[in-house]
Amino acid sequence: MTPVYEARFGWDRKTIVIVITCAVFALCLLVATAPLALRSAGLLLSAGGGLFMSYAAMSGKVAFRVDETGVLLGGNPARYQATTARIPWRDIEAVVCWRQHTAASIPHVGLALRADAAPVPGATRSRIGRATVRALVPHLPADVVAVSRPVSGWRLDRDRLAAAMAEFAPGVPMKDAG
Repeated sequence: MTPVYEARFGWDRKTIVIVITCAVFALCLLVATAPLALRSAGLLLSAGGGLFMSYAAMSGKVAFRVDETGVLLGGNPARYQATTARIPWRDIEAVVCWRQHTAASIPHVGLALRADAAPVPGATRSRIGRATVRALVPHLPADVVAVSRPVSGWRLDRDRLAAAMAEFAPGVPMKDAG
């Protein structure tokens, strides 16, 4: 059996907490005495956010996959086809696990690509986007951040990832960039 590594969007603790929080907030707005416009906007945002998170969790779409052909970076479940990228092993120099150092300390997995690699769909290319990346993630090259996905709504198993990489791309290292 080949050690293909695949993680799918699903229910995790963070997603459950967000959906419950959105539902509680929406219920509070239903009984609040605030102006109708304010309650309507709050209901739209909280119910919409909760429904979107539920949709993403129930979609079961592939969030991240490592196999003999390369790495699949699953996209946003609402725009999955347009934001999903398949990168062949020949274009990958390293798989990089890192955290965005914010209050939430969001884990990510990204790719360091060879200089001659084809552009990746969804990668940040604008000057403003790259400046924002440098400000938010100063400890990593912008190119790695641009070809990364947050580990949100799915779980990353580093041991299984390492086994799949050893099988399919033994010359490609997995780096921890904190």
